[in-house]
Amino acid sequence: MIRSELIQKIADLNPHLTLKDAERVVATVLDSIAETLAAGGRVELRGFGAFSTRARESRTGRNPRTGVPVAVEAKRVPHFKPGKELRERLNAKG
Repeated sequence: MIRSELIQKIADLNPHLTLKDAERVVATVLDSIAETLAAGGRVELRGFGAFSTRARESRTGRNPRTGVPVAVEAKRVPHFKPGKELRERLNAKG
């Protein structure tokens, strides 16, 4: 599912919302998650999962085209840990 499909689904399930309102809802939720992660926080959505960041050490990589070593700086990357309900729904049999 892509962002526009999510917006359309929210608008369809909530006839009192216009498409523009549904778009604002999705943008607000995603922006809030991104801002919290950027500030070093954690976002937990009960039954769905938790978003957090993980630290990656600096390392020496290689340019795949030339093979020349390249320094890759330390960085934080987003991490998602699915919740118990989501895992159960994904692994439900029949």
